[in-house]
Amino acid sequence: MFISVTDLELRKVQLVASFAPGLIDLEELGVAQKTPIEVRGVAELSGPLLDIRVHGHLSGSLEGSCGRCLETVPIAAEGEFDLLYRPAEAEPVADEKGITQADAEIGYYDGAGIELSDVVREQVLLWLPTHIVCREDCKGICPMCGINRNRESCGCQPPKFDERWAALKSLQSGE
Repeated sequence: MFISVTDLELRKVQLVASFAPGLIDLEELGVAQKTPIEVRGVAELSGPLLDIRVHGHLSGSLEGSCGRCLETVPIAAEGEFDLLYRPAEAEPVADEKGITQADAEIGYYDGAGIELSDVVREQVLLWLPTHIVCREDCKGICPMCGINRNRESCGCQPPKFDERWAALKSLQSGE
């Protein structure tokens, strides 16, 4: 769904959309969309610079792999959003200058508007955990035999010393 500045000049636009699994590209993160992502909200023009304010609610479910044991982990994507997008050409190009907190909360768009799927993807990416784990006490997989240590114990013992680090060990001991 394209949110057009021309339409917004006439009236607020009600956002009711459903993005079927696979429509929001999350593959590079190793995350898959399991249910449609439902979006309900409003888009409107805000301020003299043709800023687009998009606010509403989205919900859906995703799944990814645990970073420790590789088991599939369900991830809820649900929450409110309130975003402000400014035309890219509206910002004066300045030499080096610091940005304020308000500047950090503004997105920019080129052309005649913004694509709702891009807004949804951005929000889902922001809500994803930085490190997906199935549970906090996940034991992971054994680096020696590869079994899932949450399900069974293997009894493998890690090697006491890796000879490849011998040169560094001599530096530490001053030899």
